Amino acid sequence: MTQRLSIIIIGGGASGVLLAAHLLRDQDIDLRVTLIEKRADLGRGVAYSARQFDHVLNVAAPNMSAYADDPDHFWRWLKTRGLVHKDNRFAFVPRRHYGAYLADVVDGLTDDGRLQVVHGTVTSLTTTNASVEAVLDAGASIVGHVAVLAVGHEEQPARSKGIAVRVGSEADTPLDRDAPVMILGSGLSMVDAWLTLAQAGHRGPVTVVSRHGLLPQSHRQVEKFQLDAADVPFGTGLHYFTRWFRDTVEEAVGHGKDWRSVVDALRPFNQRIWQGWSDGARRSFLEHVRPIWNIHRHRLPPDLYRRLADAVEAGQVTLIAGKFLDVRRDGDTVVATVRRKGVANTEEFRVARVYDCGGVSVDVEQSSNPVIRQLLAQGAARPDRMHIGLDVTEMGEVVSADGVPAERLFAIGPLTRGAFFEIEAIPDIRVQCAELAERLLRHADRVLDRRFR
Repeated sequence: MTQRLSIIIIGGGASGVLLAAHLLRDQDIDLRVTLIEKRADLGRGVAYSARQFDHVLNVAAPNMSAYADDPDHFWRWLKTRGLVHKDNRFAFVPRRHYGAYLADVVDGLTDDGRLQVVHGTVTSLTTTNASVEAVLDAGASIVGHVAVLAVGHEEQPARSKGIAVRVGSEADTPLDRDAPVMILGSGLSMVDAWLTLAQAGHRGPVTVVSRHGLLPQSHRQVEKFQLDAADVPFGTGLHYFTRWFRDTVEEAVGHGKDWRSVVDALRPFNQRIWQGWSDGARRSFLEHVRPIWNIHRHRLPPDLYRRLADAVEAGQVTLIAGKFLDVRRDGDTVVATVRRKGVANTEEFRVARVYDCGGVSVDVEQSSNPVIRQLLAQGAARPDRMHIGLDVTEMGEVVSADGVPAERLFAIGPLTRGAFFEIEAIPDIRVQCAELAERLLRHADRVLDRRFR
């Protein structure tokens, strides 16, 4: 009797669902996929569990298919449910729709019994020459031939003595609608927080503090810009590269193009650019360039951008470029200390609440995920050199503390940021999932024969 290939996917958010979809896409392939997720709903994760209709995708719907080779898959799903207008392909739909789409993708995979869904938290993972075993918090044990870490984003705990809170957390109790509040961070998470306040009818002033005090830019329908690999200065230093990029943007704008076209044209080469930089260049980028890059790369839908810009112009939202230093309670209020950029003196703001929207964790060694902590502690995995994820090979193999790539343990999605950097959006993750699925299935016999490399 032929042995059946068994693959364990740890994490049932977007990354895990996309990998399962690619593994099980061909109904003639005999395998078993076990998808382990702690949440009740699959495909939701942090991003797609948002319930507000104002919390929309920041990528146009036609670019969000689960399958790169079937780009209209999500668009067809939306159309059949009457969720978009057929003539508006520049549509930014609620994230809750995408979570429902991914859940439907999973439902479509369960008919033939090859997919098993288990709800729970993996606390430890052990590999041998022939198998991998995942132990869950309830004590159950699942054994397979290969395991893939697809745990997605992990938010930082709220900063400063537990006084700053996360939007929607238990500490985010109802506020007086006219109360002043402060939001730390000015990226997409801040926009979500502001929208949540607006949905609750909040009228009070909102002070947004970030290093540069800049908002994400707006999407716009623009003409495509052609950029070939031969045009990109791979392997150069960060200073040279940024100067080349600025010159390219200026030249494009001078010929009537839009800067967004250049940013989008660079996307197919982003991972190769990152991999060609030295550690020093990568650190400089993360420290100095990334905030500027992010507001141009991760943009807002036009309608949402206009709403936020109007709130800034009206004075309801105030942007401050500076550094958040401390926060303390003073009776029923909170006093936040900030140093504005370029100013020596500090400034205190008295507000009803401070919301921490500083984004995802940047040090994998501070992970709250038990299986990540276990793998690091036992040396089965190690941080990448930037400590923004796990060290993995270009094929996604997790690298041990001794520098040896694992034969049966892989990682996908944001956990692989150190190797790929641009691996946090669906268009990039789906390609990574397709490539890993193809490799695992192509070498299935070698996996079962204990000689998988």
